[in-house]
Amino acid sequence: MATTRSAHTVWDGNLTEGTGVVALDSSGTGRQPVTWPSRAEEARGRTSPEELLAAAHSSCFSMALAHALTEAGTPPTQLVTSADVTFQPGEGITGVHLTVEGTVAGVDDDVFVAAAEDAKVNCPVSQALSGTSISLSAKLV
Repeated sequence: MATTRSAHTVWDGNLTEGTGVVALDSSGTGRQPVTWPSRAEEARGRTSPEELLAAAHSSCFSMALAHALTEAGTPPTQLVTSADVTFQPGEGITGVHLTVEGTVAGVDDDVFVAAAEDAKVNCPVSQALSGTSISLSAKLV
């Protein structure tokens, strides 16, 4: 069964001086302020499309990697994943770097890195971002 998740933004004003609020509709877990300066300069307590994308990518990747490791008979104890999404004004999103540290019994670094590389390519958010460069650093802890 397919699922659809929703969010919406109310934006007031022009691009550089305006402000917006992003609401996480499906979960109802919050509303986040967003501005152009929070996107192109300092966050100052506000989010950006890139931060929201980083959250989506790090969680999707973690789920894909956990699934792959579990299917291989070596479920992870813990995965800590960060996603750094780079935005260049006038150019757009220029890349994503995923970093994952895993605690996984019964695998060596080569197996873990191979599973992480596979998750990087195959998680749905990575596939949606196939038009941008996605890099990965992966290690066991």
